[in-house]
Amino acid sequence: MVKQQGVNITGKKIMYLIILISPFIVIFLSLFIGRYPLSIDIVTQILWSKLTSSATGIPEISQTVVWDIRLPRAILGALVGGSLAVSGAAFQGLFRNPLVNSGILGVSSGAGFGAALAIILFHQTSLVYLFAFCFGGLAVLLSYFIGRVYNTTPTVMLVLGGVIVSSIFSSLISFIKYVADPYNELPTIVFWLMGSLATARFQDIAIAGIPMVVGMAGLVAIRWRINVLSMGDKEAHALGINTALSKGIVICCATLATAGAVCVSGIIGWIGLVIPHIGRMLVGNDNKLLIPASIALGGCFLIIVDNLGRVITGSEIPLGILTALVGGPFFVYLLKKTKGGGW
Repeated sequence: MVKQQGVNITGKKIMYLIILISPFIVIFLSLFIGRYPLSIDIVTQILWSKLTSSATGIPEISQTVVWDIRLPRAILGALVGGSLAVSGAAFQGLFRNPLVNSGILGVSSGAGFGAALAIILFHQTSLVYLFAFCFGGLAVLLSYFIGRVYNTTPTVMLVLGGVIVSSIFSSLISFIKYVADPYNELPTIVFWLMGSLATARFQDIAIAGIPMVVGMAGLVAIRWRINVLSMGDKEAHALGINTALSKGIVICCATLATAGAVCVSGIIGWIGLVIPHIGRMLVGNDNKLLIPASIALGGCFLIIVDNLGRVITGSEIPLGILTALVGGPFFVYLLKKTKGGGW
């Protein structure tokens, strides 16, 4: 019996290790997927030549496809998917609600409005990123202050504040779309809101990667406190936890990660809702394991969905459409499988 338990524990450790390294495997495999076929020998030569700054006889078009198109797109997909998934997992633990996602406090709607506003005013990609990030953070601040109406920050008031702010910014997005130029600005706004990694560059990783990495690292560092906060405020106080400070740190880190993701990818739904449930099926409810697993699973999921969007049709399918088509039915299956999402 003891030997069998030891085997089970070893198997779980191996599975957890596989989950953590899976994004690197999926990133590498995505370099071969596309309408321009490449062998493993060519891809490895290109990667080695770029990393060592050595010369290679491989055609320039192959190097561009691998290094300038597929690789930054896969890395950015891993960062965005991991950010959205871990933010959803953190919020679900914080609010003790399995139906909460990464945009519950209005960050997605706020970022969408900021991007739409920048598109019609400036027509510059860098300002679109900046406005999306700033308005995403502003939306969370507004949700927080609405939650302070009664000089407190209960989870119900924060969620209600997020619903209110999301509704307001969604209406503002509709207004921006109404006044936008229907031939140039409106299509750009609509396509951005549907989510895409088509324009991914290493520059985007350098800019938006900072808040995403900081946010994810912060959630990983305080993941044990999310376990305590999910027990309730009274229990957390009894264990000596400053609940207001801890909640603020979780919200700030999750907001940083989500806003950084949304500002470069657009609005991509379902990842912050579905992936944490998959993580609970695999590693359980302990956030010390769930938070890192959500980062890895979210990154893998978005890379795979992005690859599907690139190859299943002649034109690229926006990510928001695919994540909804895949995530909706799969979430129904998860609810049936876990009898309530694994909680």
